Amino acid sequence: MKSNLNEIQLIQIYRKILDEIDNGIHVIDGEGNTIIYNKKMMEIEGMNMEDVLDKNILDVFSFNKKDESTLIQALQKGKATENVKQSYFNNKGQEITAINKTIPITDGPLRIGAMEIARDVTRLEKIIRENILHKGNTRYTFDSIIGKSPEIQEVIEASKRATRTSSSVLITGETGTGKELFAQSIHNGSSRSGAPFISQNCAALPDSLIEGILFGTKKGAFTGSIDRPGLFEQAQGGTLLLDEINALNPSLQAKLLRVIQEKTVRRIGDTKDLAIDVRIMATINEDPIDAIASERLRKDLYYRLSVVSLFIPPLRDRLEDLPALGEFFIKKYSQLFGMNVKSIDADVTERFLSYDWPGNVRELEHLIEGSMNLVEYESAISFAHLPISFRKKSQFKHYVTETTDVPNSSQSGKSLEEYMADAEKYYIIKVLKQNDYNITKTAESLGMSRQNLQYRLKKWQIHRP
Repeated sequence: MKSNLNEIQLIQIYRKILDEIDNGIHVIDGEGNTIIYNKKMMEIEGMNMEDVLDKNILDVFSFNKKDESTLIQALQKGKATENVKQSYFNNKGQEITAINKTIPITDGPLRIGAMEIARDVTRLEKIIRENILHKGNTRYTFDSIIGKSPEIQEVIEASKRATRTSSSVLITGETGTGKELFAQSIHNGSSRSGAPFISQNCAALPDSLIEGILFGTKKGAFTGSIDRPGLFEQAQGGTLLLDEINALNPSLQAKLLRVIQEKTVRRIGDTKDLAIDVRIMATINEDPIDAIASERLRKDLYYRLSVVSLFIPPLRDRLEDLPALGEFFIKKYSQLFGMNVKSIDADVTERFLSYDWPGNVRELEHLIEGSMNLVEYESAISFAHLPISFRKKSQFKHYVTETTDVPNSSQSGKSLEEYMADAEKYYIIKVLKQNDYNITKTAESLGMSRQNLQYRLKKWQIHRP
């Protein structure tokens, strides 16, 4: 049955279909001028319709070489291509990367045009570049690690011993403790220091991408795949750090285990194995035993990775390093911001020493950076300079209000530092008495960990009567 639609209505339907397709469509005529250009192609190339339609493709887009345009190749040579990765630039100088299928359009023996179907991979290429740390960025050494506490010195010494071998290393620590700092230090102190150091956050990418990034891909393995070496190949002779290893799904963990055991890797879609010489390091931000029990970490992979096992203590367990860390970050941001801040007020230091630091050293750095943005002409960071979210924390509210009845608190001649020390000691004793000297209950009442409370009991020489 013949349709009642006229030619104009049919054209409108075709245009609607083209604009709803989730692939870019670009068609040129026999002169290389654009005659069809759909909405998705505009999104991929960051162009407006009027910038492209009825214009020659080579006047609008830039290619390294004229014949690198797959559309021009199809038009001039009758060459059809499929799943070809192409990078070029639009008229604003922005780089575009797409996977293209290109087909010549013929009328009998004559080539009258060419059509290209494109899939955008510009964002994918950007994600991959941003999430992979290559050699040249390994700026940390053991000299970069700040801290004289026994807890951190023990880890430093164990890490230095790990530089002598190529055994796998598992680094455990809470978020913000500096796990990658230790990984880079081990790499830079080892015989592999001149080879690549590559770091990949396993939680940063979906499973559909991470497998190809780790193991590599072979052209034709799946739609849009190209020959791409994986991280194991790129790290040949050097070190591969897998951050947040517990974020990998179990099947990928099994494949990873095989690569580590066999010392060979096979690209996705390939049939041959490639020998690799790579030192594997991994980090995990939770207790590995808990991760195994919750099936977030395979037990066999854990044993393979933890040949050398390091635990980075949280900041709350090495508070004696806090002043040195604070001084380092103040110096860093003073130089960066062109300021003359030299120190932290004594009362702020006392508050810092009573805080649990759930974000660890990273939180301290961000806190000092935020405070520096509020400093005007002062040479020291005071309580008023701290971000308001930090000042409003409940443990600091009672710290101020509950210490107003300190004996002799109105006594003149005391410095602020001496007054704050007396206030802290008095309040700890008061809460201890209220809880019948039960350490756990007292720590909970004060909003701090047992370790923090025990540190202060030792500091102020407070003993049960």
